Amino acid sequence: RDSSTSRGLGDVYKRQIKNRGISSDVSMGVYDRLDPIIKGKPAKIFLMIGINDIAHHLSTDSIVKNITKIIRKIKKETPSTQLYIQSLLPTNDSFERFKTIMGKTPQIIEINQQLEELAPIEKYTYIDLFPHLTTPGTTELDPQYTNDGLHLLGDGYLVWKDVLLPYLQ
Repeated sequence: RDSSTSRGLGDVYKRQIKNRGISSDVSMGVYDRLDPIIKGKPAKIFLMIGINDIAHHLSTDSIVKNITKIIRKIKKETPSTQLYIQSLLPTNDSFERFKTIMGKTPQIIEINQQLEELAPIEKYTYIDLFPHLTTPGTTELDPQYTNDGLHLLGDGYLVWKDVLLPYLQ
């Protein structure tokens, strides 16, 4: 997408911003499509991947290994790119819509912890979005930010934007 993707983010974002997110994507899908991204030598890459891997019953170790593989390929092939790894977002089981992620909050939290611990080793910036989107005092996605327990509504995206804004400037 072109800069129209960043509408509402302010003048600083008149530069080109591309969203490479694909619905239902998995970590190895991202890895397999990295070459055109890397070829462009982007100034920054913001990556969030893994929830669909959880839905496909991959282990925490497998998911973190796949994400690490993505990180290392980016770092090797475009070392000047600033890499930002975002935490997986919380989910909310009470909606009972996505059975394959129900009860998986402990795995989400473990993946996020491992990604945070890897940041200084793999030399990327870790952005913890998880606590910004939970109901206070819980680990559940706040119902005001979702209508299905997994995907964000507009207000959730505004919270996400506010967390990312300092990293974009």
